[in-house]
This record gives sequence, C-alpha cells and structure tokens, in this order.
Amino acid sequence: MSFLEHLEELRKRLLLAIGGIGVAFVLSLLFSDQLWYIVRQPAATALIHLGINPPVLHQLSPMDVFQIIWMKLPILAAVFLSSPWILYQVWAFIAPGLYKRERRWAAPFVISSAGLFLLGGCFAYFIAFRYGLEFLLGLGITQGITPTISVTEYYDLFVDVMLGVGIIFEIPVLLFLLTLIHVASPSFLIRHSRYAILVIVFLAAVITPTGDVFNLALFATPMIILFYIGIFASYILVLHREKRRFPWRTFFKWLGIALVVLGLIAWATARYYGYHVVGHWPLFVR
Repeated sequence: MSFLEHLEELRKRLLLAIGGIGVAFVLSLLFSDQLWYIVRQPAATALIHLGINPPVLHQLSPMDVFQIIWMKLPILAAVFLSSPWILYQVWAFIAPGLYKRERRWAAPFVISSAGLFLLGGCFAYFIAFRYGLEFLLGLGITQGITPTISVTEYYDLFVDVMLGVGIIFEIPVLLFLLTLIHVASPSFLIRHSRYAILVIVFLAAVITPTGDVFNLALFATPMIILFYIGIFASYILVLHREKRRFPWRTFFKWLGIALVVLGLIAWATARYYGYHVVGHWPLFVR
C-alpha cells in the first residue's frame, strides 16, 4: 500500500470506530438515569461510611446536570461499550502489515484488549476509586470539615480514574503487540524492566486521585503485575515463533503451589491480627 492508501485506510477505520461509538451513545442515552445511579454510587457509599446522610451531590451551575447526565455520561458509557469494536478497527488497520500466520491473533487481540479495558474499569470502580474517594473525603472530618461535592468535579474525577486505569490495563496487550511486530522482545523488556517500573510509578502518580503513598501503591501494583504478564505473553509468542513448547504442566504446578502458600500466609495473617471479611469496602476489617 502507498502512503495515500494507508491514509485512506486510516480514515475508513476512524469513521467506522466513530460510527460504533455513535450507536453505543444512542443506546446509552436511553439508560442515562440508570447510568447516573451507577456513577454516583461510590460517592453515596463514601458519604454514608463517613456519617453524612443524606449522601447528596450539589449542582453549582444550571447546565451541570444536563451536560453530565445527558451528554458526557452517555459518551463515557459508549466508549466502554464500543471498545471491542474500536479495538477491532485498530487490528484491522494493523493486520495488512502482518504475516498470514500472525493475523490469526485477531480474535485473541480484540477479546483480551476489550476484556482488560473493562477489567481496568471494574478495578477502578469497585476498588481504587471507592477507596481513594472515601480517603479524600474523610481527611477533614476530624477537623470539623464537612465534605461538599459538586456534581461536575465528582464526574471529572470519575472519568479521569476510570479511563486512566482502563487504558493502563492495556499494558499486556501493548507489549504483546510490540513483540508481534518485532519492535520489542521478552529479553529486551526484562533488561529494561527497572525503567518500565519507574515510568509505571510516574503514571500511577499522575492518575492517582490522592497524593499519599498507599493510593499510589494501590494503582502502581496492578500495573507492574500487568507489565510482567505482558512479558510472559511476549515470551509465549516467541516460543510459538520458534516452534518450541512452553512447560505448561510445570508452570501450573508451581503457580498452584505459590497461590496456596500466599493464601495460607494471608489466612494466618488475618487470623493473627483478627481481620475478617465484610460486605463493604475496605472488605477486610478487624
């Protein structure tokens, strides 16, 4: 393909991706009230845990509710809903430059990319954002400060965390894709892992809603784990290229042993310090 043909193909894929987002936007618009109920739940839960009842958000401008509930929120939902279609268009643009045997990775690429993006959104919604929000709102309670949250600032923070974490969860797919097009290799990634971890911590500091070390670790740890999962996936790809087999039986045996040991350590630690599981955040309490 010539340069102009590449641009035409890019234009085609962008239009198809935008069209998919448009269809998802219309569908999301029909359920805007239900979507807003889901979005406000972390704030309501945090305020109730802090003893503030009723847990309400405040409208500071006449246009706030219209812009957020009827415009911005459906767009955000449309991006998440149409993510498999968008990622398929990305793959369709890249695929012509790959070998025929490498194009068979299309379905795993789309499924894993969309799955990791949605998984990142779930991690942000159910864990990172909820804890970070409750931590932030509770900082001034003991100093006699009652938190008042505007609907606009709350939604902006919600979007930053959800999209930021969702994109960060694409690290394994990015590393796999770089290995697939021969830009990186597992050995290269391992040798430069210290620099990658430094960049990950920096990115976590940017998207973390608070400035404390605990929340930084809450965001950075999954990202570092995902980085090494990406290296593992790249290694599997290299073995496949070289027609070598990975010792799956040995791998799963040691993985099972490690999980059992970690589970026993967690159980013994929880029992020694008197922790137990509850049905709300932070899940483990004394």
